[in-house]
Amino acid sequence: MVSLFDILGPVMVGPSSSHTAGACRLGLMARAIAGGTPERAHIGLHGSFAATGEGHGTQRAIVGGLIGLPPDDLRLRQAYDEAKQAGLSWEFETVDLGEHAHPNTAVFELHRADEEVRLRGASVGGGRIEATELNGFPVSLGGDYHTLVALAQDRPGTIAAIAALLATEGVNLATMRVDRTGRLEDALMTIEADQPIPDVALQGIRAFPWLRWARRIEKIA
Repeated sequence: MVSLFDILGPVMVGPSSSHTAGACRLGLMARAIAGGTPERAHIGLHGSFAATGEGHGTQRAIVGGLIGLPPDDLRLRQAYDEAKQAGLSWEFETVDLGEHAHPNTAVFELHRADEEVRLRGASVGGGRIEATELNGFPVSLGGDYHTLVALAQDRPGTIAAIAALLATEGVNLATMRVDRTGRLEDALMTIEADQPIPDVALQGIRAFPWLRWARRIEKIA
């Protein structure tokens, strides 16, 4: 079914749904996974993002997303100034990810406090995005759902415990994916849900002793 969004595209500031709205949404997702505005950001741009992104405002849109500005925020035009005030330092470089990578791909290396986030994602058209790798784990996240991302030790019962806690708070799960580095090593869980992840659920999940960290990603406009 074709939606009005497919025909008209997203509400946004900038000339391109792929190069500006999508780029901004990638920045917003990366920021959410980092737990807030990072202190330092290194962003690699591949393909069309690198070749034509400057003219379409791709870099400015990504920086705006990293400080929490949505695609329709007029402040995106002054994103660099806003980012400096927010304490973000950033740099871009051109990267070659090979012919099989989507031409609108960005690779983020974000530093916030003592944590580092490495995220790879692409703007796939019409303002839509897909994150495909997080800290070396394969993922498939588009920001179309309320999302929980959790890194934990691979312990029996972890999935059931987190799912039960969310169910207790009335959260209906849409998708779930778990990948691990090895048996009883690290496991990354991504859960997409129909409802926002409540504070009480997030706090309960973070209280599990085997959890390394958990992030909530609100549905990205």
